[in-house]
Amino acid sequence: MSTASLAELVRPHFPVFERPYGGRPLAFFDGPGGSQVPRVVADAVAETLLFRSANVHGAFPTSRDADEVVAAARGAAADFLGAGSPREVAFGANMTTLTFAFARSLSRAWEPGDEVVVTDLDHQANVAPWRRAAGDRGAVVRSVPFDPAAMQLDLHALEGMLTPRTRLVAVGAASNAVGTVTDVARVAEMARRVGALVFVDAVHYAPHRLVDVQALGCDFLACSAYKFFGPHVGLLWGKPEHMEAVVPYKVPPCSDTLPERWETGTMNHEGMAGVAAAVDWIASLAPEPGAGRREALRAAMERIGEHESALFEQMLDGLGAIPGVRIFGPPRGADRTPTAGFTVRGVHADEVARRLADEGVCVWSGNFYATGVIEGLGIVQEGGLVRAGVAPYCTGDDVRRLVEGVAAVAAGAGSAAA
Repeated sequence: MSTASLAELVRPHFPVFERPYGGRPLAFFDGPGGSQVPRVVADAVAETLLFRSANVHGAFPTSRDADEVVAAARGAAADFLGAGSPREVAFGANMTTLTFAFARSLSRAWEPGDEVVVTDLDHQANVAPWRRAAGDRGAVVRSVPFDPAAMQLDLHALEGMLTPRTRLVAVGAASNAVGTVTDVARVAEMARRVGALVFVDAVHYAPHRLVDVQALGCDFLACSAYKFFGPHVGLLWGKPEHMEAVVPYKVPPCSDTLPERWETGTMNHEGMAGVAAAVDWIASLAPEPGAGRREALRAAMERIGEHESALFEQMLDGLGAIPGVRIFGPPRGADRTPTAGFTVRGVHADEVARRLADEGVCVWSGNFYATGVIEGLGIVQEGGLVRAGVAPYCTGDDVRRLVEGVAAVAAGAGSAAA
């Protein structure tokens, strides 16, 4: 299947492409910061707000409707993550908020001298909550470095950090800054040897790979639906034995059963409806009807991956041929998401992003809360990275516009330097 055919199929689902900029649609490479949203997701949110708006567990019709919305969202989330049961997935505001709340509860069992391992490659959402929780309990925090050349975690260093006092290893499944995919299963196996738990940030991984919590071997995993075509809602999966053993901070009347015990206050039912719609929309991209939603998701993600990989190779070839452009990330052939972090010599990252925006090309610039990456690469003064990520609705023409835009910026910088 050509790279054009999937984009041609999905773009009509996204109303944003009906909005012209300078006479043509915007070219969206901002997916690592949040994807565009198909109409069916917005419709599900609107329908819930307009016709099914009530709290749950009531006897009247709209409350029963809300029960159905919640049940559908839990089923969809379980299929999306490969969970054993819908009761294993809790919803919240976003991955960061869920992680801070969960870290506070999990760390209550830590003692002074216990150890927590984070990484320099991760988004701060999977670093700061654990540093704060460890500080509150007197635990020691160790951070795994990365190889700046390969942009991959130093797993040998991780192995040397693990001891019988290690209580948790927090690791990202994929870097939101440069796309590195980490071997989480290997990390989890290493952690198990010393009896440590593993918490995975799958926010950047989930839009590009089929999440399988069983295969990853982790104990907890969190992601945010607005990265995979949904609304601003977070998902937290955990092994039931852990999610039941850890005591959450909650009001006494709140249910003590899973997953409600981890969901404080009235939930965002319309957002949950949007999550279910997003998962079903992804599943609808399967080339052929499958045996069930999970299998449809598997086939759909393979299709998305083929499309994104082809365009990403085109992007890497184009950017890599521009004098003054430096691309950061794993070497060709290494597992990575279709995300490029790059710099243009002599031009601040924010200025590159602004110049591209003038041409209707949407990218992000800065540190993307992956401060360890930017500091480790020594590019703080340059404004961090320019980041461009491929999504299913991206086309070859979009990539051409990006490359031409960057080339123009780089050429201007070269002329100014001369």
